[in-house]
Amino acid sequence: MYELEATGNVLVMTAQGKASIERHLEVAPSAPVADASRESNQAAESPESMIVRSVLAGDRDMFGQLYELYAPLVHGVLLARMPRSEVEDLVQDIFLHALRKLHTLRDANAFGPWIAMIARNRAMDFHRRSRETVEVTDDLRSSDDSSVATTAEEILGIIRTLPDAYRETLVLRLVEGMTGPEIASRTGLTAASVRVNLHRGMKLLRAKLGFKEGLS
Repeated sequence: MYELEATGNVLVMTAQGKASIERHLEVAPSAPVADASRESNQAAESPESMIVRSVLAGDRDMFGQLYELYAPLVHGVLLARMPRSEVEDLVQDIFLHALRKLHTLRDANAFGPWIAMIARNRAMDFHRRSRETVEVTDDLRSSDDSSVATTAEEILGIIRTLPDAYRETLVLRLVEGMTGPEIASRTGLTAASVRVNLHRGMKLLRAKLGFKEGLS
């Protein structure tokens, strides 16, 4: 595989401010405790859904675990669509919004797809407010100078030109370091869809980077 794994280290998200989230936990509305009929089904639920139910039952400290599990997903969804300089603060804003609206989530097992959709909508809002996007220049795409180093930011810019499904999956894999099964679990995609998106996305990315010698 092309050495994007190493390049991804330059792009990896910085440590998120978990403490900032926790400082806001006390302002979120509490939801009613789940009834006894639901408790009998918890054994078959995913650990993530049980965390969601614990938060809804009033255990706000558990929201920090949701943050640890899903911050890479939200960060990757945003990074695939908008400049990195805008991403960090927005990740925390999205989690604060999710905390306030968690009682509207109908399926505790769908927290990942739900918060990913919130992140996509926020990215769309950003572009409606500002038309400035990170794009790859013609010089980068057509350069034949092997001495020109393709930086991590340039690669990220190229990824952003790919179709949505491919660029999001690639960023989650190459930048956030998530495995295929993790991407499937967090986004709600099937494992087969993730494999297809990664395969086709990497094929397109290699083609766009094809001006460099020695790509494999």
